[in-house]
Amino acid sequence: MSKKIVVALGGNAILTDVPTAKAQKDAVRQTAEYLVNFVQDGHDLIVTHGNGPQVGNLLLQNAAADSEKNPAFELDSLVAMTQGSIGYWLQNAMRQALADEGIEKQVVSLVTQVQVDPKDSAFENPTKPIGPFLSEEDAKTEMDQGNGTFVEDAGRGWRKVVASPKPQNIVEYPVVESLINSGFVTISAGGGGIPVVSEGKGYKGIEAVIDKDFAASKLAELVDADYLIILTGVNNVFVNWGKPDQTKLEDVTVAELKKYISEDQFAPGSMLPKVEAAIEFVENSKNGKAIITSLENANKLFSGEGDVTTVVK
Repeated sequence: MSKKIVVALGGNAILTDVPTAKAQKDAVRQTAEYLVNFVQDGHDLIVTHGNGPQVGNLLLQNAAADSEKNPAFELDSLVAMTQGSIGYWLQNAMRQALADEGIEKQVVSLVTQVQVDPKDSAFENPTKPIGPFLSEEDAKTEMDQGNGTFVEDAGRGWRKVVASPKPQNIVEYPVVESLINSGFVTISAGGGGIPVVSEGKGYKGIEAVIDKDFAASKLAELVDADYLIILTGVNNVFVNWGKPDQTKLEDVTVAELKKYISEDQFAPGSMLPKVEAAIEFVENSKNGKAIITSLENANKLFSGEGDVTTVVK
């Protein structure tokens, strides 16, 4: 039976150790070969993706070229630019992968705005590092000039930090629904979406970075997806990770995951946001399930062969 599936791609699905455009396109082509299995099986596919390394590199390029005649762009515009470039790579790769399997299907990437609350507590305590490393002196000069908050980062220098608020709404989700209902494979909410706040009858960009897994969770909720699939570097979520009694989770309830979170079982900035995003979707959806696993397992999820973590109510 056909399912509506939102897939959140991890960074390893796009970026290898070589940050060139060619290397990233090659990685995306390999990713598309896994994703095409969902379409082959008759499912409706919505793809979301991260952009952390890409937007960081673009920020560096803008900072290096910043001048009166060529001013650097603001962060929301940089997110939009990486949404466009990665979406373009994915769109082309998916079209080719589908054609290779003899499937005639349109693929579209959608520049997507994600609404956040300007009063989100994340704006009072920015924690997401972006951009280049600076000396302490240069960082303090930037702060004195009102150019944001900078913190020392793991002994490597000082970096600007921005807020990472929770998504409240996907502005273009009705468009995503319409595209899916018309039979399109849709790429949307890339990089967590372009962060915007409501202003009058429209929206304006704001300096922030939205976690891609939370954005995917919100999108899956709004389009009433059957599954949210969060792809990462491992097949399963584990408790007691790295210890002799390390245990993989297979079928797990929201209540069990909340208990593990209270025990600090999941690393912040790594597995924790994925688990929290899965919980949010399952709690807020009608009958949806969330799966956390590796990209390599993507073609085995519904065959009973895949080794995955499935989150249910």
